[in-house]
Amino acid sequence: MCHCATMPAHSLMKFKLVFFSPVSATPGVLRRLFERFPDTVGKEGLYRGCAFVGRGVGQFVPQAGASPAIGAAGRAETVEEDRVEVSVRVQERALMSEVIDALKEAHPYEEVVYDVYKVEDF
Repeated sequence: MCHCATMPAHSLMKFKLVFFSPVSATPGVLRRLFERFPDTVGKEGLYRGCAFVGRGVGQFVPQAGASPAIGAAGRAETVEEDRVEVSVRVQERALMSEVIDALKEAHPYEEVVYDVYKVEDF
């Protein structure tokens, strides 16, 4: 016999958004996401603006035709970057696209590297 609580029909779907950002741009990108989606991005219970930020080094080689924010086409680059993780809660899966669009608008890179993971509640 299961003593599990039933999930309410209006429950939110939870995702983990992970993206990489040059160190100098991270605070601005997060600020814009938190301001635009205060109850959706980075909200954990009674806390807002929650994120995990870890440092590392990213590398890339812009190809011909690229307009890199850092470096030049054909030349390998390394950049001190942050790996940023934030939770995202949405009522509909399609709303996650709005969050990704806002990330791309706020981010300085021509090609924003990000991952979205579906998170299950336990």
